[in-house]
Amino acid sequence: MEVVGIATAISWIVIGAGMIQTVVYLLQLVVAGYALSKRPPIARSALLWRRYGDVAPPIALIVPAYNEEMNVVESVHSMLALEYPNFEVIVVNDGSKDQTLQRLIEAYGLVKFQRPYEEALAHAPIRGLYSSLVAERLFVVDKENGGKADAQNAGVNVCRAPIFCVIDGDSILEPDALMRAVQPFIDDPERTIAVGGTIRIANGSRIESGRVAEVHLPTKLLPLFQVVEYLRAFLMARLAWSRINTLMLVSGAFGVFRRAEVVAVGGFTKGSMGEDLDLVIKLHRHMIDSRRKYRIEFVPEPVCWTEAPETLGVLARQRSRWQRGALECFFRYRSMLFNPRYGRVGFLGFGHMLVVDVLGPIMEVLGYILMPLFWLLGILSVEYFLAFTALVFTYGVCVSVCSLILEEAELQRIPRARDLAILTVAAVIENFGYRQINNIWRVKGYWQYLRDDQSWGEMTRTGLSSAKK
Repeated sequence: MEVVGIATAISWIVIGAGMIQTVVYLLQLVVAGYALSKRPPIARSALLWRRYGDVAPPIALIVPAYNEEMNVVESVHSMLALEYPNFEVIVVNDGSKDQTLQRLIEAYGLVKFQRPYEEALAHAPIRGLYSSLVAERLFVVDKENGGKADAQNAGVNVCRAPIFCVIDGDSILEPDALMRAVQPFIDDPERTIAVGGTIRIANGSRIESGRVAEVHLPTKLLPLFQVVEYLRAFLMARLAWSRINTLMLVSGAFGVFRRAEVVAVGGFTKGSMGEDLDLVIKLHRHMIDSRRKYRIEFVPEPVCWTEAPETLGVLARQRSRWQRGALECFFRYRSMLFNPRYGRVGFLGFGHMLVVDVLGPIMEVLGYILMPLFWLLGILSVEYFLAFTALVFTYGVCVSVCSLILEEAELQRIPRARDLAILTVAAVIENFGYRQINNIWRVKGYWQYLRDDQSWGEMTRTGLSSAKK
């Protein structure tokens, strides 16, 4: 009987943890839907230019690039073609072992030049600065390898604009993305210190001259599941947290920051697995400690397209690394958890990290193992087992499908009804296997964190220029 009591207690703990996550996700869905209902209609690009073109602040695009020879030329081409009045593109070659730098030299006629810059943030030594003979907005920093955060700090030092945008070297911005992302800085210049945009999956779409010429769904199953994941993460979770000014993550693939505040907190933390999450937490802490009013916002309309992993091995390494980054940041700043000094950030932001990132993977994987085992051994009644199974699958399907509804209501980047139908089916079946293996990868990331494993692993790319229907 004692064994039965222990099994029942464990079962209720697992189910309770699942219920808490369910409530959190459903609340995010409600808040995100409310936030979308309050947003004004999406303005056309031409109207944005007339409204903000004369007052748009200078901005620097900082592009850390490590072994990005497959995508870097296309990505830089898309950035140089952005519809924005005053910007520069700073590519930071972080000691790449492939032909990243040589591809840029050949494509843009790069030559070495001298440019004074402020050494406000520490980073690995710079080997040379390059300017382009054919694109006056383009500059390239060639430095010794120091990691992504280190490369971003070098870019922050070299840039001269008051606002900078970080973007991955394998990504493509839509032409009006900067103009849309910078709006909060124009509308509320005193309080806005960071803005995040939407990340979308480019696999399967047709890329021409550094732009997404035609949107198509990926033809492979793994990237298709990731399309659903990204819709859920950005249009539901981040929009909801932004609404209550508790946004904890501005994606390192596409985020806009006020340079002065980033320098004030010491820039990106070198060696961090989650440098984007780390920076946003530091910004929250700095502004609250300084007793200054501020906003960190998510704006859904500016879109950045990126290449998603297409193999299980690459995706597993990515998700394990993301989990390590989340754990690293949570425990580094754990003193903020439930600390009244930090208000909503301490209670809601860190509380969410505790439930979803710290406890979530362990509880879910324990549930996958223990609940069927207890049932098979006759320790757990069929009612408990069915309740757990229904919880896992029903809420997952509901949240995923509702995220698609939000996407269609707001961005409408899926032009064909057939594609919406395919995504709806994917949103259902991802809960039967894909979600479970993701949690196993996250537990692996937990183990790597406990072992202080700092390896990134190779992120193999096929190249955005080859992403066709």
